[in-house]
This record gives sequence, structure tokens and C-alpha cells, in this order.
Amino acid sequence: MENISEATEFILLGLTDAPELQIPLFIIFTIIYLITLVGNLGMIVLILLDSRLHTPMYFFLSNLSLVDCVYASAVTPKVMEGFLTGGKIISYNACAAQLFFFAAFAITECFMLASMAFDRHAAVCKPLHYSTIMTSPMCVLMVTVSYMSGLLQSSIHVAFTFHLSFCHSNVINHFFCDIPPLLALSCSDIHANEIVTFTLALFDVVFTLFIILNSYLLIFITILRMRSAEGRKKAISTCASHLTTVSFFFGTIIFMYLQPNSSHSMETDKIASVFYTMVIPMLNPLVYSLRNKEVKSAFKKVVGNSVIIWLSQLITN
Repeated sequence: MENISEATEFILLGLTDAPELQIPLFIIFTIIYLITLVGNLGMIVLILLDSRLHTPMYFFLSNLSLVDCVYASAVTPKVMEGFLTGGKIISYNACAAQLFFFAAFAITECFMLASMAFDRHAAVCKPLHYSTIMTSPMCVLMVTVSYMSGLLQSSIHVAFTFHLSFCHSNVINHFFCDIPPLLALSCSDIHANEIVTFTLALFDVVFTLFIILNSYLLIFITILRMRSAEGRKKAISTCASHLTTVSFFFGTIIFMYLQPNSSHSMETDKIASVFYTMVIPMLNPLVYSLRNKEVKSAFKKVVGNSVIIWLSQLITN
């Protein structure tokens, strides 16, 4: 018997069925999404406009902001539509596309954070050789590998997931098309899917966390050897924002995907999913901007120049 899907569309149950919560939640998630877009796109524009930020660190940061924008946009607008109009139906192809873009850019973020950790390691531990280690071709290669890893693994996830039959039910107990709730729907044998999902997630987490933890171990050793208190403070400040982002992101990823499918509680998963699909993409630009003097300085410069141009045009007219 061919293993084909009987479903042509799915019904997303969403976060809650309580009518009194629909509008308040719509307002909350709209604010979160707007902050995400403004914060991340603003960070990209700021880095492009200020030549002082044309360094490897900010090259990675601009790509991290792009990644956050895309994978938040893969999920949040559909959630907002559900709150506002009650539209819970998503087509089969749209569900596959949502899973593809979300998974691709979430995986890309893992590798991007590892690349940023390696960059910080080179900056703190080998400052004299930093410019020869983190060359433009090297930075482009690391970013390209991050994107390619995400796109390749996402294609595997989508192929394995949508090769299953969904003949028992088309009601997804989630607010977007993610792997665990889709596997819970299938009437096919999902043992191979569980192995593939767990193996790829384990590889991503172990490989990227190894790079991150190894980089920060060497950074920590280097900081302890520094004689200057000012040097130690500067090194810690350089790494603090990245460590905060890593802790938030990997904590929820490990919770969500490094456990057997039978251990998943969908209600708990929904809460965790809100955090890493919507809240973390919003927090990343805030964490980097609030703790970074260079970003603050660039923002003041760009805003100041914009105000001067606007005033000069106003006076001329």
C-alpha cells in the first residue's frame, strides 16, 4: 500500500479556545511581532549604514537578525490571523511550507550562534591574529554553511514528515505546523521519523554547543589570565549578549526536540514554542542593542543625521 496522505488541509487548534482571550492575545502578539520586525530590520539597516559596524561580529549579527525575522514571520502572522478572524484552517502545502521555513531558519540560528562564538573566541583569545583568522571569505563561508545546513536538514524533515499518512484526523493540537504535533496525527509508523528528528536535533545541538562551550571555555581561561581589570570587563561585556541569546535559544530547543515523541505534552510544548518562535526573535536585538555601546552610538549617529537632514529640508522648503 502506498504511503500517501489523505489530508488536503489541517485545522490548527491554536493556543486557546477562550473567546475572551482572543483579542487581548492578538494585541500582545501583534506588539511582539512589530517589535521583532522593527528591532531586527532596524539592526540590519543600522549595521549597513554605519561603517564602524562593518566587522565580522556585526556581519554575523545582521544575519542573525535576518534569520530571526524569517522564522518569526513563518509562524506569527498565521497565529495573529487565528486570534483576529478565527481562521484555523491551513492547507496541506501551506503547512509543509511553514514547517520548511521555520525549521530551516531555526536550524540556521543554531549554526549562526556557533559562528558568533568562534568569532568571539578569536577576538578575545587571539586579538593579534583576529584579522587574519576572521577574513571576509571565512565569514561568508561560515554564514553560507549555516544557511545550507538549515535548508538541507529542513528539506529532510519536511520529506519525512509529509511522506506520512494523516488519515485519522487533520486537527493539529498546536498553533503552527511543527514536527511533534504532526507526528501525533499520523496513522503511519512514525518510528523512523522519531529517529531522524532526534538524530538531527541531537547533531545540531551537540555540534554547535560543542563549538560554543569550547570557545567560551578558552575565553574564560584567557580572561582569568588577564592582568587588567578593564580588559577583563571589556572581554566579558563583549561576550555577555551572545551568552544570553545562546542560553535562551538552546534551552528551549533542547526541551522541545531532545525527548521522545511519547514524552511530549502538547500544552507544555505550546508554551515553550511561543517562547522560541516569537519571544526570542524579539529579545535578540534588544539584548544586543541594550548591552552594546557601539550599537547605541551608531543608533544616535544615524538618528541624529536623519533629524539634521529633515530639519534642513524643512528650512529649505
